[in-house]
Parts: sequence; structure tokens; C-alpha cells
Amino acid sequence: MSDVEAVARLGEARARIEAEVGRVIVGQKEVVGQVLVCLLAHGHALLIGVPGLAKTLLVNTLAQVLDLSFNRVQFTPDLMPSDITGTEIIEEDPETHRRRFRFVRGPVFANVVLADEINRTPPKTQAALLQAMQEYRVTVAGQTYDLPAPFFVLATQNPIELEGTYPLPEAQLDRFMFSVHVGYPSADEEREIVKSTTSAYAPKLNRVLSAAEISGLQELVRRVPVADEVIGYAVELTAKTRPDNPAAPKFVRDYLSWGAGPRASQYLVLGAKTRAMLDGRYTPAREDVRAVALPVLRHRLVTNFAAEAEGIRAERIVRMLLEES
Repeated sequence: MSDVEAVARLGEARARIEAEVGRVIVGQKEVVGQVLVCLLAHGHALLIGVPGLAKTLLVNTLAQVLDLSFNRVQFTPDLMPSDITGTEIIEEDPETHRRRFRFVRGPVFANVVLADEINRTPPKTQAALLQAMQEYRVTVAGQTYDLPAPFFVLATQNPIELEGTYPLPEAQLDRFMFSVHVGYPSADEEREIVKSTTSAYAPKLNRVLSAAEISGLQELVRRVPVADEVIGYAVELTAKTRPDNPAAPKFVRDYLSWGAGPRASQYLVLGAKTRAMLDGRYTPAREDVRAVALPVLRHRLVTNFAAEAEGIRAERIVRMLLEES
């Protein structure tokens, strides 16, 4: 299959994926779209929203539709790194009676890993995901194990409960391609949610893509050509978030302590390429970069005391940048 045919087929598959997910998840089309872009771009996503908005159900449903293995890890204060990566146990050979170590794989060995309430566990355990997210492998007792492909981490974070939580370090936040905010449903959507979830009907989902096809599409994203002008726009937009940059707007210098690093520019381009491909286009435009700027940048900007005093959040800074760019 040629790349042109693959892009056309993906456009058809996208409609089927959204239709299948829509049989379980009411509304949240923008959230579903951002998660799908993140997956095909070979990134990871951080879902932020209050409890009860079907974040876990969304991830599980998407994994079923894409025929991917799925594991959920509930992050708690007593969770240990080995509870995520796995551990070695001693077992005895029934024939030789000799003891040996055997590695028991942890829940990280799945195509889709849901790190539920990731900010409820200490930094040491949070860091257990760092190597997996960056290198797609884990090291236990000096032995390195490859993770299944494709590999996608989707973490959830509760924004309203701060007691007993451990804020994610900037290095860990930077590993997430997108920060996806899940909002409340509309009144009509909430009525439909209540109607569907309180009945005996449970839809049977159809598989749309396989793990091998998704890996192929992730490679296809890398091959999508990008104009130098689009790359330049992504780099310029990221550079303007840095307060020490002479080209940064006054509101950036006034309200930010730190801006986004080069990984943000990379993710802006990858997200733009994926978005264009999902729309059936063969190269991204500036509008594709602008469309993914908010989920890419908002968790990478560090506001200062002046911003906190005036109630200005990073999301507003990104929107102001887009208005003037």
C-alpha cells in the first residue's frame, strides 16, 4: 500500500473510530480527536478533569476499537516502581531443584497504559514511567526489556483535590505530548449519558485498526513532508514563550518564569502532521500548528507570582500568543 492510499484509508478509519467510540462515549469529540492525534504521533497524553467524566472509559473504549492491549494502574501513595515495571521472583526448577530468578512483567507491558491519578504517587514512582515513555523500554535488575509496540501512556490528573498529591516535575510533564482538558458535558449530552448508562444495553464494539496498522501509521506520520515555513512558524511560536527571548511579547516577560523547550516545537510539527493526515491531507499548514498549540504548550509554561496574583493561567498566555501570531 502506498503512502497516498494509507492516508486515504486513515481518513475512512477515522470516521469509523469516532462512530464506534461514540457508541459508548457521549460528546467529548475534541478530547477523542486529541487523544487519537497523540497516539498516531507516537506521543503520550495527560488528561485533566474532575472525577466522573468517563476518562477511564474513554481510554478503555479506544483501546478496544483499535484492538490494543490495555492495562490500568491506580496510582496511590504506597505504589512502588516495581508495581509498574515488574519484579524478579525466585522460583525452583521442578526437575533440577535449582533456584533461579524469573522476571514477572508489570502492567506497563501493554499497548495502552492508563496511569490513573498519577499525581497521587511520590516522584520516585512517577519516575518509573520516565524511561518507558521516552525509550519504550524498562530496565529491571540490570536487564532491559522492550515494551510492546505501539506503546502509549495516558495519565489522568484530578485538578480539584490537592491534599495528598505530588505535583508532576517539569521533566515528567514535558514527556507528555498533549495536556488534554476534559470538561463537563452539555445538558443534552448529560441526559444522553444518564439514559445510556442506566439501561441494560451494552454495545459491542467493532475493531477498526490493529496494533500493526497503528505502528505503520506512526511511521507514516514521520514520512509526511512539511514545508520549511510551517516548521519555522512552530519554532517561532515556541520561542516566543521564553521570557528571555527578545522577540517574546511583553505579557510573556511579565507573566512567565519559564517557556517551552525544543520538544514543544517537535510536538507542534508532529501534531500538525498527524492532524493533516487524519483530515486526508498530505502536508500540514500553519492552521494545523495553531490547532495543536494549546494542548502542546499549556503544560510546558511556568507562570510567575505576578500571573498567580492576577489569576492569569498558562492557557490564557497560549491563547494570547495565538491571537498575535
